Amino acid sequence: MQRQEFLQQLWLDYIHQHPELGALRLWPLDSTPEYLALLTLNHGPFAADALVPNLLHFGYRSVDRYAMADRGLLVTLLAAPDDGAWLVLGELQLGTLTRQPRDYLEALVSQSPRENRHGQNLLTRGRPWPMPDWASFEQLRKAHPLAAWLSVMGPRLHHAGFDCERLDSDLVTLDQQMQQAGLSGNADRHHGVFPVSPLLNYRFYPTCSQRLPFAGGDEHRISLGGLALVQKCLPGNHERAAELLLPQHTRCEIV
Repeated sequence: MQRQEFLQQLWLDYIHQHPELGALRLWPLDSTPEYLALLTLNHGPFAADALVPNLLHFGYRSVDRYAMADRGLLVTLLAAPDDGAWLVLGELQLGTLTRQPRDYLEALVSQSPRENRHGQNLLTRGRPWPMPDWASFEQLRKAHPLAAWLSVMGPRLHHAGFDCERLDSDLVTLDQQMQQAGLSGNADRHHGVFPVSPLLNYRFYPTCSQRLPFAGGDEHRISLGGLALVQKCLPGNHERAAELLLPQHTRCEIV
């Protein structure tokens, strides 16, 4: 697999999961996201240490790592080899969950078929393990929302982030257009998957909830992800917005 194929599979899966985002026409269809936020968990072949070498093979470069103990996340920031989207790989640390939800999620992940634990496309393959039952999903959601999300989605693209400047617009204008399109943004920089640096203005737009069949046959509506808009607070800053995305106090040493 080459990088363009990897990105194409990521994007096709993303808009398949979120057709309302695929239907947006607020900017040119060929606009490149500033970053792609991917989620995984530190278990077996789905751990960041196992996934990052494949991303490096695609030409990405590890820039920084960030530790967010309050969220149970380690985040790896990877720069694109060109002007393309950077990757923000968030890894949920299962050890931060209490015993019962942790044991359940580990048991669920361990049911992944052997053929779904190998290859360069573990982030584009969808959920490789069985669907959880609703009661267990609810228990996971109470323990950690990202644990619940991963249980039904698997390692995957959670949301794409667009830089307003690269779209030749501004956050106020695009936010109004997003609202007109039926998507309401949240300006709380702590609302999304990870906290966002005060060096950026930020909006996160959750997608419409979708009805999913859970193990046992019952169906429930849940929210699966979204889209983010960012804008640098200091115009003329030559750094990419992706470089400024995460708070500096969460940065840790790459070992």
